[in-house]
Amino acid sequence: MSHAEPAGYHGPYATVIAAQNDAFRRFACLGVTPDQPIHGRLVVTQSLIEAGDGFVMEAVQATGAFDTFEPDNDPEGWHDFGAVTIRGETVFWKLDLYEASSDFRYGAETPENPETTMRVLTVMMARDW
Repeated sequence: MSHAEPAGYHGPYATVIAAQNDAFRRFACLGVTPDQPIHGRLVVTQSLIEAGDGFVMEAVQATGAFDTFEPDNDPEGWHDFGAVTIRGETVFWKLDLYEASSDFRYGAETPENPETTMRVLTVMMARDW
């Protein structure tokens, strides 16, 4: 999965997109209600489910609490990827932004607009990548 990256989406739009991504991630993973509606869905991979015994809950909560964004793991400044360690296992999370009306076929044309953007947050074992 990947999101569209129209030219000019670094700079001021990156800050807006990052704030929306953070708000959606906190809502989807921790139940923290955002200031404005942000549409999306949370998906976990089968291997994460198969880890059993509360592993999914730990991974999702760690994803929601993640805040260590640096140029190496967030080069666009969108806060759309991270890695956490749960019980010695590396877990990745990735946010992809789609055009809300496209049934997840097309990247968001205006990713800073929460009314036209659908977010998909995928939480997965690093080995799923």
